[in-house]
Amino acid sequence: MTAFAGLSGKHDFVPVIRDADVVATALRQALAEAPPEERPGLERAVALVESTAAATDGRLRARWVRSRLAAVGFTGDIASVAAVKALRQAEPQLSLLAAARLQKEAVDSPE
Repeated sequence: MTAFAGLSGKHDFVPVIRDADVVATALRQALAEAPPEERPGLERAVALVESTAAATDGRLRARWVRSRLAAVGFTGDIASVAAVKALRQAEPQLSLLAAARLQKEAVDSPE
């Protein structure tokens, strides 16, 4: 998580930024203009972007939590206190409350 200008200290929120629609539009344009040999790869890319765009905010935050835990080498139970500790190690700006809420979303939204 990158710091935002004017924000310091611990935070109780994690914004979800969606730009999949911009990427999907660019891929659809490329697909419309693509030669036959490039179409299968672009069709797969469009499908992937569309499935990501359809994900709920909670699901996106759960993926983010898992990626942050993986970044610090956490391989334990995501529902554990150790997971909250590892998440806060990965993202020191998170408050304990925010880390616990994010952990709950990750537990409730299995991969």
